[in-house]
Amino acid sequence: MFTGIIEATAIIEKIERSGENINFILSCPFTQELKIDQSLAHNGCCLTVVRITDENYSVTAIAETLEKTNLGQWNVGTEVNLERCLKFDGRLDGHIVQGHVDKTGIVQKIEDRDGSFFITITYDETDDFTTVPQGSITVNGISLTVAESGFGQFSVAIIPYTWEFTNMKNLQSGDLVNLEFDIIGKYVTKLMKKNAVL
Repeated sequence: MFTGIIEATAIIEKIERSGENINFILSCPFTQELKIDQSLAHNGCCLTVVRITDENYSVTAIAETLEKTNLGQWNVGTEVNLERCLKFDGRLDGHIVQGHVDKTGIVQKIEDRDGSFFITITYDETDDFTTVPQGSITVNGISLTVAESGFGQFSVAIIPYTWEFTNMKNLQSGDLVNLEFDIIGKYVTKLMKKNAVL
């Protein structure tokens, strides 16, 4: 379980293909603190550390993960948002994030609003996934508040700190981003669908 508060960013150092899977070798500021079999959210996607060598560590993305996320578009040099799993002796500063990407969205517009950035993202809306104003959404692993919400799209406002210390600053119109919708909203939506059938 995660909070959507990014600790640091990692850099993709090497990419190795193994059948349908991809092994990513990354470096980050806390590589030496990691352990084999540890869960680590990469752009909001929970991956398991499988190897640690000097300043690098490795994770494996299987075909299903590659289909549902933007990991297949990563290249050597790509900057990735990182978060280690939640410790229950601390504060929950973001919102409850599982590290399970629901789907990808497409960045439509990035507006510089003189000190903050307003980003509009579209996605394929279904009965299972929706957003509401002032609700929570995770974009590339970052816990954000929905500023505006419409059918199949939403906007978020990014403060300068988040812009500078995550990979948000690298986004451009047309980029694919990982989305995890609010877990409480997903349960409510499912219950409402069940009740409508009864």
